[in-house]
Amino acid sequence: MPTLQGVECLAERRARQRGRISPPLIPQPRAVFLNPDWNIILACLEIVHTTTYRYRQKVPLGPHRLMLRPRETRELRLLAHALSISPTATVTWAHDVAGNAVATAIFDGVTDHLVIESRATVDLTAPAWPVFAIAASAAQYPFVYASDEWTDLGALTVPQYPDPDGRLSLWVEGFVMARPTDTLSLLKDISNGVFTQISYQSRDTEGTQSPIETLDRRWGSCRDLAVLLAEAARTLGLGSRIVSGYLSNAEECLLGSAGPGSTHAWVEIFVPGAGWIAFDPTNRSFGSRNLIPLAVARNIAQVTPVAGNFVGTNVDLLSMEVLVKVESASAQDNSLLAPIGGADIALV
Repeated sequence: MPTLQGVECLAERRARQRGRISPPLIPQPRAVFLNPDWNIILACLEIVHTTTYRYRQKVPLGPHRLMLRPRETRELRLLAHALSISPTATVTWAHDVAGNAVATAIFDGVTDHLVIESRATVDLTAPAWPVFAIAASAAQYPFVYASDEWTDLGALTVPQYPDPDGRLSLWVEGFVMARPTDTLSLLKDISNGVFTQISYQSRDTEGTQSPIETLDRRWGSCRDLAVLLAEAARTLGLGSRIVSGYLSNAEECLLGSAGPGSTHAWVEIFVPGAGWIAFDPTNRSFGSRNLIPLAVARNIAQVTPVAGNFVGTNVDLLSMEVLVKVESASAQDNSLLAPIGGADIALV
């Protein structure tokens, strides 16, 4: 069993919160039986995401759409988030159709720069080796979604890119060893197939390759690999969605990151009983460990962290720079128990 690492960065803060019990830190490794209302914080992370635009001359800025607030799940709790923008903007918040938090920034006047900084603190509790309670009706592929699930998944089950020659379908069928076959094993095989057959290459240019382009070129960025996996699942009639967010890479051993953290893209596939299961084909992994979601959507163009425009020409844009830091909020290796429910026993 991999070592469970926690942090004590929030112990004092939680001790002061009304109605919250701050449990003791456990100094020596041993098996500990936990109250069902406690779980292990595997990582307390500070995220700083800065986007900087510089212009040759002062230009008017159009509205900017920002998807920078981490998306809370059972395995990720948002403790704090702050958004700062220069020049000053009027910011309004809303939730889109997928439940993502979207900020819209409106600017007055002209400027020769735009700096957008998002700071967040999160607790990440996703286990390294997740176990999924897949419904018996979906344990074997092919299976049929319940009528309500099918209706709600809707376009998420429909391929978004043309495949007139059936090349993508043929590629996906190569992973289906039999019918029926184990559902989770099949999805792992397809994700692993993307990892082994497609070389990862960082790409700073805008846009995303189509699945056929990625198969032809045999290389792609994390967003290209995510689109390929999502389309492969949809080809099998499974609901899938694209996720944009951050990759926590403290040991700097994962693809898709040039340091301890970076922006990243992966896929979630809906399996009855288990719900949305995360697959990261760039790193041949499944489950949400190391992944901090910002937004989910049918199409990757819908989850761009920062999108906007200015009045001018292309030569007016001198530079655009994106810097992301994902770091532990504490250097401590002690385990902190937090009341969010989950494990019954853990090694700490």
